[in-house]
Amino acid sequence: MTPDAPTAAAPTRDELIEHLVRTRVAGEVATPRDNNLDHYRSLAVGDPHYLFGLTFEGAWTYKDVLALMAKSAGVIADPDHRYGQDTIDPERTVAATEAMGDRIAAALGRPGSRFVLATGHPTGILVIHLALARFLVARGGTVITPAEGWTYQPGSFGRRRQIRYVEDVALLDDGGALVHTHDSAPMRAILAADRPDFVIADHGWAGAAGEAGIETVGFADSNDPGLFVGEAEGKIAVTVPLDDNVLPRYYGPLTRYLLAWITAGL
Repeated sequence: MTPDAPTAAAPTRDELIEHLVRTRVAGEVATPRDNNLDHYRSLAVGDPHYLFGLTFEGAWTYKDVLALMAKSAGVIADPDHRYGQDTIDPERTVAATEAMGDRIAAALGRPGSRFVLATGHPTGILVIHLALARFLVARGGTVITPAEGWTYQPGSFGRRRQIRYVEDVALLDDGGALVHTHDSAPMRAILAADRPDFVIADHGWAGAAGEAGIETVGFADSNDPGLFVGEAEGKIAVTVPLDDNVLPRYYGPLTRYLLAWITAGL
């Protein structure tokens, strides 16, 4: 049996941290510093691509966003560090994973809770969402799949996109392939069709749910500050910092740790 097999035991906290750093899910991640800072500036000027469907009460300046990302995700706090390597603190990744697990366990413990799962990453963290969806169903949770087949045109150019569910996880496809997306419109379509009690998601899927007042937990990379700002303002319950597009099998230990944490909380 390989260490990443679905039936493998959950790692200890120390084992998970070592794994996250070794595989660059956290620690010194692949996302370059200048890319992170560019995205922080974009959020500060209100670029919708980085707001993820969220609106903010505070006036979040570039320096405010950097300070928050240093606190919440563990990126380098020094504003003069502009190029080269950036980091995600693996301790923060694990602590947020535990907080996410607590929220999911509490939702599972409420009779009648209905869940929606969605991801903008058809590679990478899709595997975490798939495992969570299976887990919720196995534990008696209700996972709903509204608005399947809903289509829209995301801009002036390109192909129309539609909501497609892989097992019980919502993604977007363009008629030929599953696509990466930051868009919040698909989640708004889901909410209009059938409003869940709890959302597990990322990118605009999570942002739109949090904006609508639904209890939402999500995953976010160090160059995606929107959900962290949403968490700081109370619209997102928990944001887990991690590189969201490493090899899918690298998320195995994190997934097992999360599922074991939820189980312990039931």
